[in-house]
Parts: sequence; structure tokens; C-alpha cells
Amino acid sequence: MGGKPLSTSSTRWARPALSRPGGSVSGRWWGRAVAVAALIVTTSACGSLDERRDDVTAEVTGFEQALGAEQFARVCAALAPETLEELEQSARSSCEEAIGEEDLTEAGAVRRVDVYGDQARVVLDQDTLFLSHFPTGWKVTAAGCTPREGRPYQCELKGG
Repeated sequence: MGGKPLSTSSTRWARPALSRPGGSVSGRWWGRAVAVAALIVTTSACGSLDERRDDVTAEVTGFEQALGAEQFARVCAALAPETLEELEQSARSSCEEAIGEEDLTEAGAVRRVDVYGDQARVVLDQDTLFLSHFPTGWKVTAAGCTPREGRPYQCELKGG
């Protein structure tokens, strides 16, 4: 497979050495180094799982507080772009007007936070919210969601 024979009598092939300035690096060591570097970049860019859970919890708490205080501008600012657009198009009004007409109320305390990469699900006492991570932070993609046996959640507010 593209390598040099270990000896003329051997049927095994040697893995070609990767060269770099100042010497060579074996393929096995180089592969591990690349894997470790990728892991460091990935985890440092996204933060630890606990940090992401904390960020999601803070966003949901702010969303719920704004909803309870009827601070609809703050609620709208917490929505993902597609969710905001879907709400305004279906209501044929601004987000601030439309959100007041939705059947969303404060949902109580956070009971569970599940983070999967750039997606999160937050289960509250009386609601389930879904969030996505954007360059500007975590945004609510769906709210007013109730589970349905063997089917996707039914959500009052969701993006297209």
C-alpha cells in the first residue's frame, strides 16, 4: 500500500514516515497528535459541557423572567431568527405584539438541561424549550412544547 518493504524476504509493508522540518514523525504519533489537537480546539471553542449547560440555563431563565414580566422585547430578542420570522409571519404583526397573543406563560423551575453540540432541550416544571447556539449566543427555537407519545413535541412557538 504505497510503503517500502521492510526487507526483500518480508511480505509486510512499512508505513511511510511523515517528514517535517528537523526529522520525521511516525504516522501513529502524528495521528494521535492531530486527534489531541482537534479535541483541544473543539472543546475550547465550545466550552465545557457544564459551561454550555450553565449558558443555556441562564438564557432560559432570562426568557422565562421576561415572559412573566411581559417584557416582550426581551422575549423576542431571545428567539432564534427563524422562530422570530415564523411568529411574525403567522401573526402578521411584530414579534412584540404577536408574543403577547401566544399561549405562553412562565413555566416554573428548570428541571433538566440536555445539551447536544449546538442544540439544547430544557425541561421546566410546565414546559419544554429547545435552543440552538448562534454566534451571538443561545437562542430559543421552540417554546410551549409538550411531549407526545412516540411523536415529536407539539410546540406553540417554533421556527420554520
